[in-house]
Amino acid sequence: MMGKRIGRMGLVSALVAVAGMTAGCATQEVKPWQRGALAKSEMAWEVDPLLGDLQRHTQFSKEAASGDATLGGGGCGCN
Repeated sequence: MMGKRIGRMGLVSALVAVAGMTAGCATQEVKPWQRGALAKSEMAWEVDPLLGDLQRHTQFSKEAASGDATLGGGGCGCN
C-alpha cells in the first residue's frame, strides 16, 4: 500500500516538474522595430568602454599571475 502511494507521488512530482520546465520555453525573436530600443547605451554591458578597459587593466595588474587575458606579464601593469 505504501509503495503504491510513493510510486504515485513520484509520478505526480515528475509530471509537475516536466510541466514546469516546459511552461517557460518560449522562442521570441527580436523584431526589427525593437532593435532600436536594445541598441541604447543603457542596454550595454559596460556604459563606458574606456572605464571598463581601465578597470580590467587594473584588475589584471593586481593579479600579478599572468598579466592581461591574452598577454603574459608581471604585476607592474606594464603589459
